[in-house]
Amino acid sequence: MNQPDDKHTADPGELRAKVEQTRQDLGETVEALAAKTDVKARAQEKAVAIKGQTATKATELGEQAKAKASEAAHVLQEKVPDQVKDKAVAATGQVKAVAGQANEVWQDKAPEQVRNRRTAFLAGGASLVIAYVLMRRKRKHGSAR
Repeated sequence: MNQPDDKHTADPGELRAKVEQTRQDLGETVEALAAKTDVKARAQEKAVAIKGQTATKATELGEQAKAKASEAAHVLQEKVPDQVKDKAVAATGQVKAVAGQANEVWQDKAPEQVRNRRTAFLAGGASLVIAYVLMRRKRKHGSAR
């Protein structure tokens, strides 16, 4: 086993201190090993980290998309002739009027399950109207050249 060191004989206080330090080191080692084997906790930590990264990236992408949409709208505003803008404003007024009438009919006649999805249907309808106006404009503008 251990043989006493001939050069230095340790006193009991020094031995106790060494034993206590060894116990402390061993306890830290055991805790570190236990943390490494706790797969559930490590997976949760990783999930939290990924969730934070995803939220940050989603925010960045959302801001980029808003900036691009704003830029595209600005470029479109500059390139569209005033006559087309006036027609678009008039068409928008007509669409709003028809949408108001459609909403009234919708409230009166649509089943409740369908009414609960009203926003999606209105957005789809508005998209179709805008696409129609743009396609018409493109045909007229393309044939004038």
